[in-house]
Amino acid sequence: MNADLDRLLAGVGAVLLDFDGPVCSVFAGYPAPQVAAELVDVLRRHGVDVPPDLASEPDPLEVLRRTGAAGDQDVTRAVEDALCEAERRAVETAEPTPYGREVIVAARQAGVPVAVVSNNSAGAVIAYLTAHRLAAYVSPVIGRAYADPARMKPNPEPILEAVRAVREPASRCVLIGDSLSDIEGARAAGVRAIGYANRPAKVELLRDVGANVVITSMAGIADALLKDADVKLQSDR
Repeated sequence: MNADLDRLLAGVGAVLLDFDGPVCSVFAGYPAPQVAAELVDVLRRHGVDVPPDLASEPDPLEVLRRTGAAGDQDVTRAVEDALCEAERRAVETAEPTPYGREVIVAARQAGVPVAVVSNNSAGAVIAYLTAHRLAAYVSPVIGRAYADPARMKPNPEPILEAVRAVREPASRCVLIGDSLSDIEGARAAGVRAIGYANRPAKVELLRDVGANVVITSMAGIADALLKDADVKLQSDR
């Protein structure tokens, strides 16, 4: 595992991080099912006849996705606005992922650009990074396109936008994500993918969908990046 990770990250041009998972648990203090229920209430206030399966949907991003697929842009904007506000509240109590900060700092030490590519709103991501003194280490932050959930990952466009911003070939970028949509989006964008299995059940799922490497801790990525930094330092002497 460590050897595979070292090979994957050796000489990497840029690290693209998903946010909810590799960096923090966004809804640790403001549970995602509660947010999803609040978005369903927004739908009802706009006169939407909510089917039972959507009424019980625990994932707020899925509520937004299904709202967008229904085609009413005014309702989609209302749900988007409510979700953006909920995410801004959520990041105030988000729980940092162990070694997530260390990965960002290690990449900086290795001279490797770090971008965030998230299905969460850019405003929430930036608020979290600023509060945790990480904003200066991460650029760009690519968040969800406003009221256009079809452009969320696994759509490769936000990943490709990050690739263009870091000015590295897609083949020299690696995306670290904890969801199937992260890995699928990375593959579609031509970017290498590391699956972060923050629950045991995800290990095989992330492998099956095509992750190049699957990890259960972010610590290994920080170690591999620091090794790469040491190699660069030795070669510069």
